[in-house]
Amino acid sequence: MTFVTKLTFASGDRDVLAETVQDLKSTLERKGAECKGPHAAPAESVRVPLYKRLRAGDEFSPWTYDVYKRRMEIHGADDIAREVVARDFPDSIHVEVEVDQKKPLGHRRD
Repeated sequence: MTFVTKLTFASGDRDVLAETVQDLKSTLERKGAECKGPHAAPAESVRVPLYKRLRAGDEFSPWTYDVYKRRMEIHGADDIAREVVARDFPDSIHVEVEVDQKKPLGHRRD
């Protein structure tokens, strides 16, 4: 059975995100792992209200910022995927990891 490790990276700093993901991709290619991505998602604009006091009407203008996302998949190469997940990423990057188990075509349940 093959494992697919799905990585999602999110950050407000586009340059650090792009550099980190590109470095990761070159590392995976150098080690011979099958990698798909990085795939970019449209930037998500986040709006955060700011209040002077706890009552309605006492507000500052909202704080807005963009969140950039990239997605990658590592097929097989469980040892390399484990290394990647254990890596220290910059604090400005949020990393989510999902592992799926793919069964071969024609596999029956017992």
